[in-house]
Amino acid sequence: MDASTTTRRLGRATVLAVAVALAVTACSSGGGGSTDNVTKSEPPRLDADDINPKTPDQLKDGGEVRFPLYQWITQWNPFQVDGTYGDAVEIMRTLEPDLFRTDASGAFKANADYLVEAKVVSTSPQVVVYKLNPKAKWSDGKALSYLDFKADWQASNGKDAAYNISDPSGYEQISAVEQGADPSEVKVTFAEPYADWQNLFRPLIPAAGIATPDDFNKGWVEKIPITAGALKIGVADKTAQTLTLVPDPAWWGAKPKLDRVTFRVMSQSATTQAYLNNEIDFAAAGTATAYGQLKDAKDTVIRSASPWDEVHISFGQSGALADQKVRQALGRALDRSALIKIANNGVPVQFKPLGNHILMPNQVGYQDNSGDWAKFDLAAAKKLLDDAGWKEAGSGQPRTKDGKSLELHWTINDATPQAQIDLATAAAAMWQAAGVKVSLDKVPSNDFFTKYVNPGKFEIASWRNTDSFPLSKSLPNFRLPVGDNTFNNPSRIGSQEVDDLLKKAAGTVDPAEAAKLYNQADAKIWELGHTVELYQRPTVVAARKGLANYGAFGLASTDYTKVGWEK
Repeated sequence: MDASTTTRRLGRATVLAVAVALAVTACSSGGGGSTDNVTKSEPPRLDADDINPKTPDQLKDGGEVRFPLYQWITQWNPFQVDGTYGDAVEIMRTLEPDLFRTDASGAFKANADYLVEAKVVSTSPQVVVYKLNPKAKWSDGKALSYLDFKADWQASNGKDAAYNISDPSGYEQISAVEQGADPSEVKVTFAEPYADWQNLFRPLIPAAGIATPDDFNKGWVEKIPITAGALKIGVADKTAQTLTLVPDPAWWGAKPKLDRVTFRVMSQSATTQAYLNNEIDFAAAGTATAYGQLKDAKDTVIRSASPWDEVHISFGQSGALADQKVRQALGRALDRSALIKIANNGVPVQFKPLGNHILMPNQVGYQDNSGDWAKFDLAAAKKLLDDAGWKEAGSGQPRTKDGKSLELHWTINDATPQAQIDLATAAAAMWQAAGVKVSLDKVPSNDFFTKYVNPGKFEIASWRNTDSFPLSKSLPNFRLPVGDNTFNNPSRIGSQEVDDLLKKAAGTVDPAEAAKLYNQADAKIWELGHTVELYQRPTVVAARKGLANYGAFGLASTDYTKVGWEK
């Protein structure tokens, strides 16, 4: 649901998906209040973006671009479990070394500002050699080195529980990080193959900033101690909820075109009016209400692309939901097509049902693995509840078991758009028909992730996951928790079989074979009743006319040095 995200950008930032709309794993979904019929276009191809590309000579020197930010960022370490909010990760890939960038199709390319080259030099074992740009230096004056890679690996490989990490995927496969032929080379050896090695160390975090578990967990709270990017923090005003990035004069690469990039914290529902008031230059237009108000706004261009972006309903694992049959019953009782229609109302791009937790419909290897688990069948849902021991109590009444009623709570961000409230209300009515009473409980938007979703204190919730790309990034979304660390799986629902399949897939270099394994894992995730996928959410955004090299990105990464205003 639209509230914020935990994995990456607005529009693409509500991934940062639901964790904060700047980037989180992300929450956000469609709809608004309009009942007007809007002509639907097909979703854009996954390998397309819509960013108004311009060369540097076509842009003005200087100026400011103003973006919304859906929550104040407190944890800036992207390797720490609370630092995965989408917008935070995107900003950190500007302030710290982003070793590889991706294009709109998701292909990785070494970033010459940091790497002369990086390549696999051996496959048995897998060995990667990085040749660092000798000009690249941290803000404390030290050159980038193997020590930074080694520190990131040792903190993130899961061997020391004192480091509260977000995801050990890839790092746990590494057996050694050493200096190569000279100080500008880094040699990384893998004990097991890891196909998505280019997505590791993104961004690279300085060893000096994570020297101890305490530094790792707390040293990046409300501050960024060391940087090495084209931009640096200019102003971070928590009282005014404003964050400004400015060019770093020590930067060795191409000079950014803008004088500053400003982020202002506001609820997603406030962004439309803020855009119309010329307070920001970019706003999500993926709901009927927002699109209706923004599509004809002065000096505005609507842009769209198909990123890795999904909307789902998640189940917790406490109480009645600890029983897999109950979770499966909730999935069978939902008419997804009716729910998707509510979310899609008034939005110009067609929302397609999503049958996969890992692959998007326009990605190679996608297949619908939902089987019967997402097929609306009220009788089947009732039988599952019967089998779980929940007895019918009469028309409109919740089922009972051992003297308790089958009553659940759907935790909702109070900034959720009306269409998502309508969707949740419709889902609750469908569940009531099966004998499950579901109450909608609104909570403050700033608390939604931090106090409810992330610690797993919910029974039912909905948000967006964004940017789980490359495919190996899906593992933490479904991984079995280790102690108190839920990775990015706050429901805590999982299985060793799913973990093993996802890990094997991540180590499979052949894309076709890897896709088979990911699909096998996905079928098991559906069977677990972990999540009911609803739809892939196309990016639909409003951008100020003349804003260049920014908009709807698909799978491409942002290069803030190129963002600016046309001459």
